[in-house]
Amino acid sequence: MKVLLVEDEPQLASFVKKGFEHEGYELTVAYDGRSGWSLYQQQPYDLVILDVNLPYLNGVELCRRIRAGQHRAPVLLLTALDSLADKEAGFEAGADDYLVKPFAFRELLLRARALTKRYAETGAAQVLRMADLELNLESKIVTRAGQRIDLTTREYSLLEHLLLNQGRIVSRVDIAERVWELDFDTTTNVIDVYVSYLRKKIDRDFTPKLIHTVVGMGYVMREQ
Repeated sequence: MKVLLVEDEPQLASFVKKGFEHEGYELTVAYDGRSGWSLYQQQPYDLVILDVNLPYLNGVELCRRIRAGQHRAPVLLLTALDSLADKEAGFEAGADDYLVKPFAFRELLLRARALTKRYAETGAAQVLRMADLELNLESKIVTRAGQRIDLTTREYSLLEHLLLNQGRIVSRVDIAERVWELDFDTTTNVIDVYVSYLRKKIDRDFTPKLIHTVVGMGYVMREQ
């Protein structure tokens, strides 16, 4: 399992490298964004861990470049920036996960394992399908009945999560943790709002309806 770590703090980079190598990973370190991008282009990696505040090329922009390329790899952002706006910027750039410094190495390892496992499980099937709905994991293109559906980054991530769990009830808490990667705030209806946005785009003008509400439990994608 090959991991690319782009981190400009040598002591932290050394700590993470030793930890991952102890667990059997092969980890390569770059100390600035430009070097990280160069290494990424030379070979495929199973996981990319990026600091946000990097010299020459910051982690958010590097994440965008990685997402624009052909190779598909999970990206985890490591940063001391923990505001909602900072996290949203990271996810909008295509990051899969976000861990705030300081952090416990065990948590970083658990998140890394979860990301690589999820990508490995979906790697063979590059297109997720239900009825006449298709989501291409490589191109990020979504179509229904052959018609392209334009989604925002957050809508796409929400749809991908629902399709990966099709037939299973997904709670709002699970969506908050997996799609927003934030602690669930029971006072906000942001998840319901985005589900509504998604329904308008992929369900309103098509049959059968695919996104269903399970009262008191969450949402499920299934043909009905």
